[in-house]
Order: sequence, then C-alpha cells, then structure tokens
Amino acid sequence: MAGHSKWANIQHRKGRQDEKRGRVFSRLAKEITVAARMGGGDASFNPRLRLAVDKAKGVNMPADNIDRAVKKGTGELEGVTYEEIRYEGYGIGGAAVMVDCLTDNKTRTVADVRHAFNKYGGNMGTDGCVAFQFKHCGQMLFAPGTSEDALMEAALEAGADDVATNDDGSIEVLTDPYAFTAVKEALEKAGFTAEFGEVTMKPLNETELEGDDAARMQKLLDAIESLDDVQAVYTSAVMAEE
Repeated sequence: MAGHSKWANIQHRKGRQDEKRGRVFSRLAKEITVAARMGGGDASFNPRLRLAVDKAKGVNMPADNIDRAVKKGTGELEGVTYEEIRYEGYGIGGAAVMVDCLTDNKTRTVADVRHAFNKYGGNMGTDGCVAFQFKHCGQMLFAPGTSEDALMEAALEAGADDVATNDDGSIEVLTDPYAFTAVKEALEKAGFTAEFGEVTMKPLNETELEGDDAARMQKLLDAIESLDDVQAVYTSAVMAEE
C-alpha cells in the first residue's frame, strides 16, 4: 500500500491518545471498577484487573485513585454501577469500527454513539456486523532496527503467539490478551522494550484511506472517542501518509 507505514500509523495513533491524556484517568478508573466488580479486588487472581492496573500505572495514575476505583468495584466504597456495551458500524470507505463503552445509561450512550456515526459520514450497524474482522490480543511494536532473530527467540520463549516484521522494518509481537503483561515483562528482562504496547482488538484486514477520506474518518473517530461513555474505539481504517 502506497505510503503505508505500520510504525508511522501506530506512532500517530499513540500521539493522538497522549493528547487526550486528561480523559485517560477517568476511563481507567471505570475499567478498574468494573474489573474489580466482576472478578474481585485481588489483581493476582483477576487478569482483567491486573491489565487495567498496569495500564493505569503506565500513565502515572496516582495509587490513591487506583485503590479508590478498586474499592468502588468491590463495594467497599459507594460508586456508580456501569454496564459494558459494544457498538459496531462502518466508517468512511466501509472501514470497520468497534466502540466499547461503560455506561450507567444505555439510552443516552446509544443515542450519542449513533449521532456521532451519522453526523460524520458513518453508519451504526447491528451486533456482530464487524466483530469478526477483529482479533482480541496483546500487541507490542518494536522500532525498526531491532534484531529480528533475537526478539523472535525471546518473544516465543516468553509465550508470545506470533512475531512479524513489517515492511517499514518495525517488528510486531502478538500475545494472548491475558498473557500480555507477562510477555512484556519477560521481553523487558531480555533487553527488549516496546515503543508501543496494549491489549487491543486488532483488525484482521486494513482499509487504507487517503486525502479527504482519511480526514473525514479521523473526524468520525475523534467524535466517537470524545464521548464520555466511550472506553475504546477500534477500526480497520489506516490513514495513509501524504
């Protein structure tokens, strides 16, 4: 694909997420609360909670905030009960979009998400309409120039599912979602630190967009991501470099 760089696109997405860091704490607090409510407050026995807490620590969320969110989930502190809900749809050029939400008011949330889709040229679909186009996994990206053979050996020994080298020289390591933290820590001990890593819904195929279509798609994604009830947005769209 002309102008397509996995490295550049991941860095661009990470940069946009960093710009919205002010919203990150509240979203992570919600996730921690829900994880604790569903699986208990001990992260050692609750993989989802451990992932959420690790992510919170990764963005320097204060320990008091983390502890308070856990206690709201376990019922030690009073808190709002959130419901998980996923919406699916299509963006510009038929690109798949998946939206994960935590909400205390489904009627408000579905209206807000539908409005964002409609306003910016997308279409909200039915449950399952695009979910099959994504894989739930841990994803780490290592900079071009990293030793492919050494990283592959270390990653597979640590329990990674797959290692692939992209056309731009960056190396991608994929894991089971709940093995992500263990694999990441093992690779760091072996001397490999990912430039970017997260548990995500990875698109199985990508839809490359250029020019006006790319700009329109970015507006749609920004509009959805700005909604208070939205936790994460996943898409098969890739914005080509100019």
